Amino acid sequence: MSGFFPENWPAELQVFPVHSVDLAVRAGDHPFHLAESDRAAENWRCEIAANPALFDGRMVFFDRVRLADGALSAEGHLMPFSSFMWWRKQIAPPCGVHIFGWAIPISSDGAIIAIRMGQQTANPGLVYCAAGSLDANDIVDNSCDLSGNLRREVLEETGLDLAEAKPQSGWYGLHRDRRITLYRYFRFERTAEELLSAIRQHMAVDHEKEIEAAVVIRSADPDAHPYSPMMLPILRQFFEAVDVGRKGVA
Repeated sequence: MSGFFPENWPAELQVFPVHSVDLAVRAGDHPFHLAESDRAAENWRCEIAANPALFDGRMVFFDRVRLADGALSAEGHLMPFSSFMWWRKQIAPPCGVHIFGWAIPISSDGAIIAIRMGQQTANPGLVYCAAGSLDANDIVDNSCDLSGNLRREVLEETGLDLAEAKPQSGWYGLHRDRRITLYRYFRFERTAEELLSAIRQHMAVDHEKEIEAAVVIRSADPDAHPYSPMMLPILRQFFEAVDVGRKGVA
């Protein structure tokens, strides 16, 4: 699947700057869903038998992805989550790209704040920053509001409001196995322990129970937690910059 993207794209898991994003949403169902709906429905029966907490909402799923001079654009259609779960199982799906946004929360004392997903979710036990697929709630004038998606997902999963944080300049992207994340750093004025305390308070009243714990990350050590693979380049980028800054001060 690594050959899906054209040669002008960065290599898999290589961070690249993103200057603009245009995620258009077209009418109708995604071609993958139209071709695979019966098999997706059969797979979904197995999925919910194993995990009844899964919800078959509608997400935006993409095709026709382009990257030129830091401008990323794609065209998407709404598709049931059940079809996406079937797509995830394909070794070489005939079409489709999963694009999602990531807010990377930074505490005032220089830690990344992540979450460990609950056992009833589609990614049980994995550690990454709060995020969720783009869905109908994120569509504004036939285009996805990526910033709005970040704020909504972080607020729903952790109780933290990105409106209280200072976004760092610029977006970044990386891709792996026909998945693209577009991410941005957000710096809070609270310490890591203060942010963890706020997340724990949210977890105590959150009925969805999507997350199992909040996680403080203070290094790029890939073995510190069971990370989602796409988190690792982000950790290296952030903590290498921190190390360079410390050496510069010294």
